[in-house]
Amino acid sequence: MLKKRLPALVLSLVLALAACPAAFAEPLQSGRFPLPDFDVPCRAAVLIDVSSGEVLYEKQPDTQMPIASITKVMTLLLTFEALDAGKVSLQDTVPVSDHAYGMGGSQIWLEPGEVFTLEEMIKAVCVASANDAAVALAEFIGGSEPAFAEMMNQKAAGLGMTNTTFKNACGLDEEGHLSTARDVAIMSREMLLAHPNITDYTTIWMDTLRGGATQLLNTNKLLKRYQGITGLKTGTTSGAGVCIAASASRDGLDLLAVVLGAASSGERFDAATALLDYGFANFENAAAPLPENAPASLPVSGGAREAVELRYQLPEKLLVKKGEGASLTTALDLPDRLTAPLADGQQVGTVTVYAGETALGAWPVCAAQEVAPMTVRLAFERMLAGLLAH
Repeated sequence: MLKKRLPALVLSLVLALAACPAAFAEPLQSGRFPLPDFDVPCRAAVLIDVSSGEVLYEKQPDTQMPIASITKVMTLLLTFEALDAGKVSLQDTVPVSDHAYGMGGSQIWLEPGEVFTLEEMIKAVCVASANDAAVALAEFIGGSEPAFAEMMNQKAAGLGMTNTTFKNACGLDEEGHLSTARDVAIMSREMLLAHPNITDYTTIWMDTLRGGATQLLNTNKLLKRYQGITGLKTGTTSGAGVCIAASASRDGLDLLAVVLGAASSGERFDAATALLDYGFANFENAAAPLPENAPASLPVSGGAREAVELRYQLPEKLLVKKGEGASLTTALDLPDRLTAPLADGQQVGTVTVYAGETALGAWPVCAAQEVAPMTVRLAFERMLAGLLAH
């Protein structure tokens, strides 16, 4: 049996890196890295690695509280899902109802009967955090804001946001409209992973609507202050305090910092900056290496094929402590020979990746094709071919 621990080297052997069946990970996970004990100026906070969902910092992560306009991340998530499903398009016109017109707080001063494209409404929500535009989107996608709020809650439940209840689409204070730092991180991570083009809108600093008559200025001031910032959403109400879900990317590492209940805008941005700085200073993403002896195929006994090609499922991004990426090692666990029948995608072995003596995880090696059992006719044909060859 192949079972060796080898240095991670660049392979000259080209192997198929295709997905085999694997269990879905929990939305967020923790435990691989000790959590730091420094404090940030807010009621609750979470820092995660977006790719893996690993929690790198937390403060009161499961305490329910209002989240203000960070609510709009869910509004945008459902909007982008409708776009992907072909139910709506960016060029669709979104009407303005009296209800949307009546929203207070941040807005673009929509008038009843006024019409904007769906893309313009998305820009208004992402850049200016417009409550009236968020409600107009909700009515367009869900039929009414209450119906859309039910969609929001169903999606939250599906994502495992166990401490969240949405009452509206924009985040204005309303009794029972509550979430947590952890749930905001789950929702924001889903937005970034499933719809990465959201950052095309959340990174806009300035834009205009109504032919230049209405100016849009991004509420996320980190766009001008923090290297690699990509979004995602700010929020402020009297009940929620000052909040942000701040996403940033540097050198292949994607981080998300959630800050809830800060006392001021400055403290909100300071807290998010401290969390992101900690993440970028202490972690990096590395490509999980294949061992240099990884075979492209294995022989098969009793099968219609004499050998089967292999697929190796390894993550393109593997979160490690800063500086560990270049020294990862691997252990390959494969039999010398397989026995038919084999299904396409059937797991036949594992690759375990190590940082020092610590196992970071094990990933499957799978059969790349089906191998049916040997038939009597095929066995005879092979025997005959062997005799004729001699």
